[in-house]
Amino acid sequence: MTIKFSVDENRPFYKSKFWPEGVPHQLDYDYSWTLNDMLEDTVKRFPNDHVIWFLDTWVTYKEFQVMVDKFATSLYKMGIRKGDVIAIYLPNSIQYAISFYGSIKIGAIPSGINPTYKPGEILHQIKMINAKYLIALDSLYEENITEIIDEWNFEKIIYTNITDLASGMSKIKIWLGKKLKKIPIGKVIHPNAISFLECLNIEPNPPKVSIDPAEDAATYIMTGGTTGIPKASIQTHQNLVANATQAELYGTRQKDPENPNMILGHRTAMIGILPLFHSFALTAVMNLAIRVGGWMVLFAKPPPAEEMLKEITSLPNPNGMIYPGAEILFQRIAVLPESTIAKYSKNGKFPFVVCIASAGPLHDYVREPFERKTGAKLTELYGLTEGGPGISGNNLYGYREPGYIGVPFPGTDWNIFPADNFDAGPIKTLGEEGTGEICACGPQVMKGYLNNPERTAATIREWDGRKWLLTGDIGYMDEHGRIKIRDRKKQLIKMAGHSVFPAEVETLIGTHPKVLEVAVAGLPDKKTGEAVKAWVSLKPEHVGTITEEELHAWCLEKITHWKAPKYLEIIDQIPKNIIGKVQRRFLQENDPLYEKS
Repeated sequence: MTIKFSVDENRPFYKSKFWPEGVPHQLDYDYSWTLNDMLEDTVKRFPNDHVIWFLDTWVTYKEFQVMVDKFATSLYKMGIRKGDVIAIYLPNSIQYAISFYGSIKIGAIPSGINPTYKPGEILHQIKMINAKYLIALDSLYEENITEIIDEWNFEKIIYTNITDLASGMSKIKIWLGKKLKKIPIGKVIHPNAISFLECLNIEPNPPKVSIDPAEDAATYIMTGGTTGIPKASIQTHQNLVANATQAELYGTRQKDPENPNMILGHRTAMIGILPLFHSFALTAVMNLAIRVGGWMVLFAKPPPAEEMLKEITSLPNPNGMIYPGAEILFQRIAVLPESTIAKYSKNGKFPFVVCIASAGPLHDYVREPFERKTGAKLTELYGLTEGGPGISGNNLYGYREPGYIGVPFPGTDWNIFPADNFDAGPIKTLGEEGTGEICACGPQVMKGYLNNPERTAATIREWDGRKWLLTGDIGYMDEHGRIKIRDRKKQLIKMAGHSVFPAEVETLIGTHPKVLEVAVAGLPDKKTGEAVKAWVSLKPEHVGTITEEELHAWCLEKITHWKAPKYLEIIDQIPKNIIGKVQRRFLQENDPLYEKS
C-alpha cells in the first residue's frame, strides 16, 4: 500500500452517513506515476476503445497514443526541451488533447489560453509564463495573435484548422462549411510557422525524459486565486494524477441503487463542453476519462441546450455519461419544456447518469427543476484551480443535503481556520458560529504560483506538519465533518456590522417564481459601509410582467432587512465567463455607485 498523504481515520466525515459507500478513505496509488504513465497504462489496457469523439470523428486509445508520440517527436526535433513552456490557444478538439499530452511527453509545460481572450490578455499570459512556443487555431491566430506578434518573439508557431483531424466529416461538408464561413479559417503568416498536420507526418520516436512527479510542473493554469489578480498556478504531475485518481475513486466506487449493474468508469463518456484550458475540464473531462478508460465527447464551443441533447442522444452509451458543468449549463436544460426534454429520453431515461456542478454555487432553484424534469442526478463538487481542482463532493446517488459541499475526496483533509488568523489553528466550534476560511490539505494542492513567492506564501501555509491551501472561501463545519460554503472571502458584504453572503441572498431571491438568475454584490454606502445590490434576470415567459419595484418589495417582505437588497435592477442577462461562472465583479465595478466611489 502506498499512502503518501494520510488522513486521520477518526475524522468525523469518515464515520458519517454522508461518506459515499464504497469510496476508500485514503488515496492509495503509485505516486511515481506521471501523466504519461497514466496514459500509457490505459492504452495497454484498452487500446481499441475510444478516447475521443469530436466532429463526427472517433479516436481510439492506440491511435491517440501514436499521434501523441508523433507530436512529441516533432516538438523535440524543433528544439523544445524539458521545462520549455508551450501556449495552447485552441478550443476543445482532438488537437488540444494531443498538444497537451504531446508536450508533457517530453517534459515541456503546456498552458492553455482562453479562446475568448483578446490580444492584451493573451500577451499578459504569454509574458507571465514565458511561452516561447505557440499552438494556435488558424482563425484565432489571424484575429488576435497578429496584433501582438511584434511584441513577443515566438521561436515556433504550430497552427491548425478545427477540422484538420475531423476524418469523420465528409470533405464536401468541410469545404462547404468553410465556404459559408460556418467553419472559421484564418491565415498564419510567420517565418517560424508549421502546420499541425506536418507535425504528425513523422515516425514516432519521442525521447525518454526523466520527470519527478512531485516537483516537476505538468502545466500552468491561469487563476484569479483568492485576490482576483491573474496568476499562473503550478500544477505538478502528482497534483494532476492524484486528482484524477481521487475523482476515479469518488465516481467509480459508488453504485446507483436504481441501476446496480452500471459502474461508471471504463467506456463511460465525459461530456466536454467546459473548455479544457480550465482546471475543472482538464481533470473532470480529459484526465478522468484517460484515468478510467472512458471517452471524451468534445464540443469546440457550448451549443444550445437542445442541440447538445440531440447530439448526445445520437451517440452510443455503453456505460453511462457524466456531464460536468457550471450551473448555467444545467439551468439551460432545466428551463426547457418537459415535452422537449422527453424527446431526448430513451425508455424513460435521460442520457446523463450523473451531472456534476462546480465552478460556482449550485442553487436549489436550478437543481430541483433539473432533476424533476430529467430524472438525472445533479450533485455539487467543490474545488478551485489551486486545489487540483477537486477537493470534495456530495453523494452521487445517496442522501444529499442542499447547501453542503459534501465530504473531502480520498486522501484529502479539511478544516475551518479563522479567516484573519490562520496561525491560531482550526476553529473547534461547529455550525454557523464557527464560520471561517475553508482550508484543504492533500496531494492535489498546487506547488505554488509561478514567480510569485509572496502570494504562494500567503495561500499555502503549514500547520501541524502539513501543507494547507487557504481557499479564500468562507464556510463552517457541522458535526459530520461536512462543510457548508457561504461565499468567497473577498465577496463578503459588510453591511452595518452584519456579514452578508451574496450566495445566500441569490438563493433567496431565486425562489421567486418569475426569477431566472440572480447576482448579488456590495456597493459603497456612506451610512452602512456597504449596501447590497441584486441584479436579476427573468424567465422568458415572465419578462415585462413584474417591475423592479414589485420585486424589490417582495425581497423586503421575504428577506431579513440587513440581507435584503437596498438596490435591485432587472437586466436582460447575467454576465458570465466562458466557464459559466457569474461575473459579480463585472456588475459591481460597472455600477454607477461603484464608479462614483
